[in-house]
Amino acid sequence: MPLYAYECEVCGVRFERRQSFSDEPVRTCPECGGPVHRLVQPVGIIFKGPGFYVTDNRSSSTKRRSKKSSDASEKESSSTSSDTSD
Repeated sequence: MPLYAYECEVCGVRFERRQSFSDEPVRTCPECGGPVHRLVQPVGIIFKGPGFYVTDNRSSSTKRRSKKSSDASEKESSSTSSDTSD
């Protein structure tokens, strides 16, 4: 069941309620009885599975492509550095 956060419009107290999706939202503050509104909270994101981090194992085709591109960039940098040193 989701945990919903509410804030009282009169006294400003914040509280949370664990409610089912089918439950009616809370309408009154438990402290002063004033009207409340539900607060929007950020959702926690969990990255699971391969490919989200640099340290993860990649497929062999990806490794080959990345090695080719790094070899090409090394050749470019060595040729430009030798050109500028003349």
